Amino acid sequence: MPLIHSGPIGERLSATHGKRTLRARYLPAILISMIVVPMLVILGFYAAVPAQALGPIAPTLGSAANFGVLGNSTVTNTGATTHVYGDVGLSTGTSVTGLTSGMVTGTFEVNNLTARQAQSALALAYDDAANRTLSPISVSGNLGGQTLVAGLYKSTSSLAVSSGDLTLSGSATDVWIFQIASTLTLTVGRAVNLTGGAISANVFWQVGSSATLGVNSTMSGTIMALASVTLNHGATLYGRALARTGAVTMDTNTVVMPGSTVIPEFSQVLVPLIGMMFVIAIVSKVRNQKK
Repeated sequence: MPLIHSGPIGERLSATHGKRTLRARYLPAILISMIVVPMLVILGFYAAVPAQALGPIAPTLGSAANFGVLGNSTVTNTGATTHVYGDVGLSTGTSVTGLTSGMVTGTFEVNNLTARQAQSALALAYDDAANRTLSPISVSGNLGGQTLVAGLYKSTSSLAVSSGDLTLSGSATDVWIFQIASTLTLTVGRAVNLTGGAISANVFWQVGSSATLGVNSTMSGTIMALASVTLNHGATLYGRALARTGAVTMDTNTVVMPGSTVIPEFSQVLVPLIGMMFVIAIVSKVRNQKK
């Protein structure tokens, strides 16, 4: 006959057997969690770390970054539906016409210390962009129909987006700087589009004379023009119109100053969350079995 234990010794053996059975039952789950959870944590870490930025370092706009529109001689608008998301500034001129407080989400800074400081900051940013020399890519004429990755692009004359739209393709940390010796022109209905997560805050147009956005065109990036910036009827600018020595002229336009907040990609939140939920589920299941 098999030996049957009773009393304290039997109780201890039964408890020991129960613990071994419990461990044996959940050993596979525990082993899986020991392998899977670290992998999910590692994947979450790499998903949360942004990719290395491509292209040059962005110019520092300083106090000029607060302005959707900044002119030197005048700022004028025709059209009751123009809207500027950001501040409107003027220095050294004193005439801002055609814009009301209902059209501007920010403040008006006209020939005051704030406007003068912004113009000084613009001059520094303009010179910084114009003097970049590291690995420039030569461009000329019409950029329409092209797709450009991040980088420093240099034109010794004028640039236009005319026969087709221009696409800038890259991530939210990539930077584009366009050095243009003369004029920049978007013709009627043309657009500068951003894909792959690229943002307008990282696109800079250093224009040696004046920039013109055609009727119903769409522009992305900060325009830093030595002379003037003209937005024709219906043009939209996702960026800034900054003129160093001349005027900013608008006609029924929308100017959306770039924001500084980048929303994390869904994968950057999802992977760590899955890992956390997996750990909680395993721990909860083991605790319930012990009760």
